[in-house]
Amino acid sequence: MSAPPLDPRAVGLLACPVCTAPFAVEGGGAGLRCATGHAVDRARQGHLTLLPPGRRPPTGDSAAMVADRVAFLSAGHYDGVTAALAAAVLPGEPATVLDLGGGTGHHLARLLDALPGAAGVVLDASRYAARRAAKAHPRAVAVVADTWARLPVRDAVVDRALVVFAPRNGPEIARVLRPDGRLVVATPGRDHLTELVAPLGLLRVDPGKAERLSATLEPHLARAGAERLRRTLLLDHAAVTTLVGMGPHARHLAPDALAASVARLPATVPVTISVEVATYLRGR
Repeated sequence: MSAPPLDPRAVGLLACPVCTAPFAVEGGGAGLRCATGHAVDRARQGHLTLLPPGRRPPTGDSAAMVADRVAFLSAGHYDGVTAALAAAVLPGEPATVLDLGGGTGHHLARLLDALPGAAGVVLDASRYAARRAAKAHPRAVAVVADTWARLPVRDAVVDRALVVFAPRNGPEIARVLRPDGRLVVATPGRDHLTELVAPLGLLRVDPGKAERLSATLEPHLARAGAERLRRTLLLDHAAVTTLVGMGPHARHLAPDALAASVARLPATVPVTISVEVATYLRGR
């Protein structure tokens, strides 16, 4: 499937990484040109790369990790997470949504389905993820970017920012949000995937993670509330393997060792999905 044409409304959220000027689509959709003349070509897979001058592309998820994410999410295992995100994002009918570390664009695409008048941008460090995200939704634009640098997004243009199991840059998120905008953050709970941690040697959720998240955001954004999602999935060996392979655990486990550990599990494994979805408002 080829990537859809660049949506002008989504492009209108972007800022040139060289001079911060706004972009417009040029060349029949072959790329972008900013108001001061800097040009960016669109990759043949459909995504854009917007990095500050001299900054090397960040290290993102591998092609194998992205393929596992596509397989797991398309099977519907995280539909409950998507629904929880929608409950926090959709009130007020936002017109612009920014998904930071949005990977393949899975969650953003479903939010845009529920917001027929909205457009969105997925920023991710992985070019493999961006290639998938470029085809996720006709009203979304996929961008390879470093979310720890200045975001290639204009000031105060975003109604909703979304961060799902990804890093968050508090000052930059506050800069791009409209005065009445909201940030929605999904983080794993302490018992997330708890049944798999010991048998597979997974990374444990740091019990201080929630406090550190608040510390990085609250100088710039005010916490307005949170909801907790807790579900039990019944997963076979293939689903367990893709679940582990799509996340940070994949960087620490050799494929052969993971396969051997999964083979020792029961044929069907109950797995806890525990997620906190928190909302933050831009500081006044």
